Amino acid sequence: MTEAMEKVVIISKKKVCKPKLLIVDDVIPTINKEQFSENFVRCVTGYHFINSEPINETVWEAINSQVLQISGCEVMDTSSGSHSSGRDIVCALGGLSNKSAKYTKGKKEFAISSYRLTTVCSDKDCGTVETIVQEINSRKNYEYYSFIVRNETEEDVEYDWYMIPSNYHVLSPECYSWEPMMGQRGKKTGEQVGWKTNDINGSKMSITFSMSSQLWLTVAVTDELKEFIVSSCTVSKKTKFNYSQIYDMFSQN
Repeated sequence: MTEAMEKVVIISKKKVCKPKLLIVDDVIPTINKEQFSENFVRCVTGYHFINSEPINETVWEAINSQVLQISGCEVMDTSSGSHSSGRDIVCALGGLSNKSAKYTKGKKEFAISSYRLTTVCSDKDCGTVETIVQEINSRKNYEYYSFIVRNETEEDVEYDWYMIPSNYHVLSPECYSWEPMMGQRGKKTGEQVGWKTNDINGSKMSITFSMSSQLWLTVAVTDELKEFIVSSCTVSKKTKFNYSQIYDMFSQN
């Protein structure tokens, strides 16, 4: 590692974050959690009555909006599937960023893709830890992450819904120690190809220049993180209706 790189790592270690212990009741104190949970199960199950494909990010935004509304939480605005970074839903709880993911390592972690950071780091200009952290945080125009994370079998899909404050320590770039990610093979051997962090209780972040400098979050499923699960359900991949049948049901009325 060069002297300049060593300085970058030292600078990135100056920030020390103390975990803020929160549970889901702190996130949605004014809402009936049982109602949220029940309506999540109803909407997710209803989706799978006619769809075998797992819920992705765009579909999750629509389902999440419905869950909020029928639970008595006003929804003022949605991004309507837009791929622009930032909040996807504005509701009585604040701004939400909707993300979908799939469990790995036996439900011990999941990965979330986030912002593309080519404006502050790339193979042409690696950038600095300070500007990268500042850019990530400047795009957080929402109060909560609303994650739907799944585990699939051939027959079923198991879903968990997490509501996590956007400043939660394992989701905050300033809480990590950042260092250059170096190429290990080919023409990029020995060259900086991105950035990576240490891990906090198994969670970590990374940026790879060849992937449009996209920020990736690997989130470890700790006992503390499980406190943010609002609701869970398991549904069958076997559909009950097709679109034509739905049309026939309602066109007769």
